[in-house]
Amino acid sequence: MATDPNADADLAPGHYHLRLYVAGQTIKSLTAMANLKKVCEEHLAGRYEIEVIDLLKNPQLAAGDQILAVPTLVRRLPEPLKRIIGDLSNTEKVLVGLDIRAKDSP
Repeated sequence: MATDPNADADLAPGHYHLRLYVAGQTIKSLTAMANLKKVCEEHLAGRYEIEVIDLLKNPQLAAGDQILAVPTLVRRLPEPLKRIIGDLSNTEKVLVGLDIRAKDSP
């Protein structure tokens, strides 16, 4: 799968492009996907895109974002690029890692 490096530039400001790297349908991978979807729906409704990359199917894609462990979430936009490793069960850590303010924060 070839991706256009400039494709991200077309997205609206405040839009989050997230890549979740997993290795198959493991408990950790499925938990990370569910947790990410929940956080995005609660805090980024309508302003996010999630791309799930299964490294068992496409191992060569790990090098592009320097993936050393799975599951790993990569925030590609807005810049700067950020990474969070794990099943994303700690919502506060995910929000901080993605620079998202909780709904009740100013």
